[in-house]
Amino acid sequence: MKISTEIGSASKIICEEKVVEYVAKAGFDAWDFSMFSMCKYDWGTNSLLENNHPLSSNNYLAFARRLKQIGLDNGIHCNQSHAPFPVYCKEIRDYLKRAIECTAEAGGKICVIHPDNYKSADENAEMYQELLPFAKQHNVKIATENMWCWDKTLDQSSFAACATPKSFCEHIDALNDDFMVACLDIGHAEMRGSDTTAVEMIKSLDYRLQALHIHDNDKWHDSHQIPFSMDIDFAPIIKALKVIGYNGYFTLEADKYLDAYNTENIFDGIKNLADSAKKLVEIYNNI
Repeated sequence: MKISTEIGSASKIICEEKVVEYVAKAGFDAWDFSMFSMCKYDWGTNSLLENNHPLSSNNYLAFARRLKQIGLDNGIHCNQSHAPFPVYCKEIRDYLKRAIECTAEAGGKICVIHPDNYKSADENAEMYQELLPFAKQHNVKIATENMWCWDKTLDQSSFAACATPKSFCEHIDALNDDFMVACLDIGHAEMRGSDTTAVEMIKSLDYRLQALHIHDNDKWHDSHQIPFSMDIDFAPIIKALKVIGYNGYFTLEADKYLDAYNTENIFDGIKNLADSAKKLVEIYNNI
């Protein structure tokens, strides 16, 4: 079982090029291409802000190639990516094909594209159906992800697209295409109010499950912390993955964990993440 981690959180502290190098030196096998810098989104106005990041420029493919080469030079590769969101913003929807293109250029095989939280499986299928021919041309699978909304009255998560096993499977099956798969966000499935668990999700998704976002939380909020630091019990989750024969990567998305680090000690934080991912693999191997 190989391990990977997202590069978006560390890239807020040091440049992406250095992040990929550090991810390799920390002991990861692969890197997850976070592309949130492709679009700077204003949640208040539901529109994009001015952005001078290379992913937002005409040289976006050159940037993806540069990160790929840095990874290869350091003995790792890109396993998957994460497209910008929210997809209900039309301007961001216009960037989704670019995200798929960058995934292929970097060497990734799966691009995680959020569903619209507020739409049904059939409604979200329209967006994915539009993207699938382009994804196939680039030999990149699209993974949808289990989402959540927040109930302010109950102070807990509430239903959103793919939030339950039934909804998640419906989203995949509506496309009936080998290039449409599932990325299970372990933390989202373990939030209070989710009406499911990560184990239930894994059992239901079965062969559909080909990617993961792994992080820890207090089984209430979407904390995105390093595994084994909070309340999620990973042993039964790892066992369920082994039972269904999951053969993808253990990809961390503990992006809030690195908020406590700076340019002086960011490598230590990435190394801690790698050590936690290796512990997950150890559990997998000992089951």
